[in-house]
Amino acid sequence: MIKSALLTAMLMAGLSATAAGISSPSGDFKLDVSADSDGVPRYSLSYKGSPVVSNCALGLRADEADFSRGFRLTGIDTLTSDTTWQPVWGEYSDIRDHYRELAAHFEADAPARKMTVRFRLFDDGLGFRYELPRQDNANYLTLRDEATEFNFGGDHTVFCIPGDYDTDEYLFSETRISGIPEAMAKYRGRHTESQQTEGNATIQTPTLLKSDDGRYISVHEAALTGYPALLLDVDTVTRAMSAHLTPDRLGVRAYLQLPFNTPWRTMIVSDDARDILASQMILNLNEPCKIEDTSWIKPMKFVGVWWEMFTGNVKTWAYSDDFRAKPGVTDYSALPSNGRHPANTANVKKYIDFAAAHGIEGVLVEGWNEGWEDWASYRKNRQFLFDKPYPDFDVDSLRDYAAAKGVQLIMHHETAANAADYERQLDRAFTFMKDNGYNAVKTGYVGAIIPRSEHHSSQWMVDHVNYVAERAADYKIMIDSHEAPRPTGLCRTWPNWLAQESARGGEFESFGGNPPSHTCILPFTRLKGGPMDYTPGLFETRLSYYGEGKDSQAGSTLARQLALYLTMPSPLQMACDLPENYERFADAFKFIEDVPVDWADSRYLEAEPGRYITVARRDKNSADWYVGAITDENARKATVDLSFLPAGEKYEATIYADGKDADWKDNPQSYSISTRKVDSKTKLSVPLAAGGGMAIRLKKM
Repeated sequence: MIKSALLTAMLMAGLSATAAGISSPSGDFKLDVSADSDGVPRYSLSYKGSPVVSNCALGLRADEADFSRGFRLTGIDTLTSDTTWQPVWGEYSDIRDHYRELAAHFEADAPARKMTVRFRLFDDGLGFRYELPRQDNANYLTLRDEATEFNFGGDHTVFCIPGDYDTDEYLFSETRISGIPEAMAKYRGRHTESQQTEGNATIQTPTLLKSDDGRYISVHEAALTGYPALLLDVDTVTRAMSAHLTPDRLGVRAYLQLPFNTPWRTMIVSDDARDILASQMILNLNEPCKIEDTSWIKPMKFVGVWWEMFTGNVKTWAYSDDFRAKPGVTDYSALPSNGRHPANTANVKKYIDFAAAHGIEGVLVEGWNEGWEDWASYRKNRQFLFDKPYPDFDVDSLRDYAAAKGVQLIMHHETAANAADYERQLDRAFTFMKDNGYNAVKTGYVGAIIPRSEHHSSQWMVDHVNYVAERAADYKIMIDSHEAPRPTGLCRTWPNWLAQESARGGEFESFGGNPPSHTCILPFTRLKGGPMDYTPGLFETRLSYYGEGKDSQAGSTLARQLALYLTMPSPLQMACDLPENYERFADAFKFIEDVPVDWADSRYLEAEPGRYITVARRDKNSADWYVGAITDENARKATVDLSFLPAGEKYEATIYADGKDADWKDNPQSYSISTRKVDSKTKLSVPLAAGGGMAIRLKKM
């Protein structure tokens, strides 16, 4: 149902309004929009009668024209929409898209300028964007700044990471707004130090705030296309945040041709942390699916030739140690193998056999193609060839072997951040994939971006990764992108874009470890933009530190790794550990075999950012439910109220729990497996060890 009311009285009378407003469908939110005495567009948002943000400036600034002041409000359009749509995959089989919209039209003179700010107010928050129609002049803009403000007023608690232009791979800080500069000062990212000044700092989105009266606010953006990624400048005195767009190395934020619509700026707000996790608002602000036939998009679990290169056993992505010593030799078949290259035919067949035996759909292979010998000098000469396998990787044999076993091979395209060269090779690379039976690829952009004027989250790279996803759809190829700009819900429009990394993932368990609280924060922050390829399923949690012989302790018990398949939802989930480690704990691995990756319904039962999450999900293809619970460094009991089960139906619950003596540091592999009969009247209380978790399969009897 869509209802529209066009308010034209002001325009017909030749008058200007000074303010306008709407309420959300439930009435909990109230939005006010105005232009102040200087012609600065402003907005305020309240929730249940209390301010969320107040008197916040709006606008854009370009070399050719200023769209941030001198405006008058000349008219508004309002719209109420209530529809339901079905995602190709996700946490829910049906998503309600219910909002009230206000389009505020602003005009200015000398020179003449026009701008519309479109607001959509949902029952879970607000999205707004700038719409610049064709102007009488200045239709090509060199954007220098965005004037958007978020004036929170209070000294809220914030979960945040530095506003780095080139990496998202940080642990989150939990601090007050007033403490952000000090908290960010401990980070030493490539582009963070220059952004920290006395009393100020820059942080990334998505970020989460919590007020002292228990209100949660998630700030991010939706539908990021043709524009740089959003960061936030923080003023610790006023408790305000303002938009900071990733520039190119000339300081230009974006080159725009009008007409143009910016991405949506988003705030998800609730006094219940579970609502932040359940919100689908960012997906609702994206365009519907543009792929007519989506039958080839298949969510899956996979294993892969990957983890053994991280765990200090001196295996390498490169085929030969002699390549750089013999620069005149370009034929790899003339070089001896270093004997440490695991992306070889025999080893990959072992992974295919393991996947086939355990019902795992896919096998990823990293290090299969020419170019890895230059990895140590990737800042200089960086070129991988995406249709040239190493001599010990038999493409034809592995294609046929995997097909006979019913297993899908997943390609790997590491670009070493030479994105320009990747675009040049893209059609040839995708053709090679289709010719050899690959329909999914993991892309990577480790290093400083080429073109060298760009950053990982600048306008050019945003356009690049979007182009790769769209071009992949033409070839019916699914994408899992790493080191890419943070996701903003574009997986609705391009559902072949199944997952991204864009955060500190599970690989860091081998780089010194992730604390247990990390995965209690990511679902409230990074995952609000879209699914993450976190790579759960780590059973051997004591590790040798990435080729350096040092010890690394993963911040997790074994049972918690099972729970991550529920608390970190993704349609593309890796079982990251080595097959031999799964064979040691075959009864626990049974849960990974069983757990789906695509859901009909989700119920968040308990949640507090940085502390704990308990969630239940129903399989899209059966009546079975699955439950996952995780905690931070503190032990606790997870309460699982099964009232979401159909009344009168009996289920068998298989509970994978921490052992009585489990502890993420001292005894991470202690776990227990038990079964019991349950129904909708059952309430389970399951102890979680420090850094622990639990997982349950509820099978309908």
